[in-house]
Amino acid sequence: MEYVYLILKMLGGMGCFLVGMEIMSESMSRLAHGSLKNMLNKTANSRLAGVGIGTAVTAIIQSSAATTVMVVGLVNAGIMTLFQATAIIMGANIGTTITAWIASLGTIDISKFFFLLAVIGAFMMMLCKKDNVKTIGSILAGLGLIFVGLAYMSESMGNKLIKDAIAPVFEAVKNPVLLVIVGAVVTALIQSSSAVTSIIIVLASSEIIVGGTSDGVYFVIIGSNIGTCVTALLSSIGATENARRAAVIHLLFNCFGAIIFSFFLLGWKWAGSSFTGVVLDRIFPPMPSGEPNYQFQIAFFHTLFNVICTCIFLPFAKGFVWLANRIVREKKKKPQMDRIIGDLDARLLLQPSVALSHLYQEVGKMLAYAMGTLDLAFGAFLEKDIDAKEKVQERNKKLAEANREAVQYLVKLSASAPAFEDEKAISSMHYVLNDIVRVGELADNVTKYTDHYVNDPLVFSEEFLTMIKNMYDKIGELYTVCDKAFLERDYMALKEVDAVEDVVDKMRRELVNQHIKRLNEGRCQPQSASVFINLVGNLERAADHLTYIAHSIE
Repeated sequence: MEYVYLILKMLGGMGCFLVGMEIMSESMSRLAHGSLKNMLNKTANSRLAGVGIGTAVTAIIQSSAATTVMVVGLVNAGIMTLFQATAIIMGANIGTTITAWIASLGTIDISKFFFLLAVIGAFMMMLCKKDNVKTIGSILAGLGLIFVGLAYMSESMGNKLIKDAIAPVFEAVKNPVLLVIVGAVVTALIQSSSAVTSIIIVLASSEIIVGGTSDGVYFVIIGSNIGTCVTALLSSIGATENARRAAVIHLLFNCFGAIIFSFFLLGWKWAGSSFTGVVLDRIFPPMPSGEPNYQFQIAFFHTLFNVICTCIFLPFAKGFVWLANRIVREKKKKPQMDRIIGDLDARLLLQPSVALSHLYQEVGKMLAYAMGTLDLAFGAFLEKDIDAKEKVQERNKKLAEANREAVQYLVKLSASAPAFEDEKAISSMHYVLNDIVRVGELADNVTKYTDHYVNDPLVFSEEFLTMIKNMYDKIGELYTVCDKAFLERDYMALKEVDAVEDVVDKMRRELVNQHIKRLNEGRCQPQSASVFINLVGNLERAADHLTYIAHSIE
């Protein structure tokens, strides 16, 4: 019975540890949602900047696999180039090592005090009203749960019954190649090299030496870096060639690093010594009790592996891109219907703020397309071109399809636990999409007025045509300012938006007053009044919708 209890305790500790990691990761992402978006948007061509971005993002979200999946999504969407992705992927491998250092802290005596973080965090979540404070509380609660989980695993694995049962299993496999494979397979199943490394640290603190030798455990860590590539490879299935190449680059980086470090460790063995005994024991000497300081040595090696691999391979980033291009060949693409927006990649939903930023750019394309449709319809009115009606209707069908895609993506985005600010932006985006569709519908209305203009037939004075051209030019100016305000979230531009929109309103009133005056003077046909009033009113409503879109950022 005691044996069963210890196994349940070990599994419970592992579950507590993984849940704590998930809570802390998600909460840190929510707290830093703006920073993550800004960092990933800074896709500079600088290798060092890319490594820094990858390291920082992964240190926050605690998963190199998640960062790489997002990078695959950004490459798939055409936001990031392969060269930029390569540096970020290398940085992601460095950032993920922070979890091993946290796990190594769980083996020291004062770690028991870290349990209080779970209680403090829980009270902050329950009692505090501010969202940011609640998020900080959930971070502390997650961190506390990590240490609770580590303690339970250490206690259960340190028990003689469990140790006698599992130690021979972990110590039996001594072949370096098999150890690398074990690390890769286990990590592929768990989908977290950080979790695997943390579990290895707990085993080491319980004096269970994986591989039977002091250096054997490092082959498992090397394998775990390969196993973590599986997540990105799976996510790239069905994506563009460049997205698949980004996943391949992640695999190549870790495989090449694994080969180099495996020979490096074997070199110490062939020389009759060990890397641990010659190097790591001097950096992290045995504890006062005389026990080896394996936990910190493992965390250090995990960081050392990724930092050195990055230093070696970073100068050859373009070489990785070249090799990935040779492995994933360009295929002949089937002709596709023209799309207004690009692929709204589900991979970006891992970070809602990044996904929302991408969606803003795509919705900007929809707005430009809707204005292009209105331009077509208005130009056809001036030219008396009734054939343009079919083109306008066809464009509106494409706009409606893009709107459906964007709405579906927004629904998925709402379900991905976005931060409060993002929730507000998602809500307003639904209204923005409706305003864009309305601009396209107003363009369709204009084509109907063109039919009356030609078929009735109606006559409009040159004075009217000149005035309405000037009004439409002002609407074009309004669109430029609104587009800038919306895409750049430029609050200062809203004053200019309102000023231009006021001018459009005044021009509409002036047009109506002048038309009534011309009717009274007999210079305009009475039957043209309906088309005139509706045309001017529809153009003014288009300006209103543009203004609503600009103010959606508030």
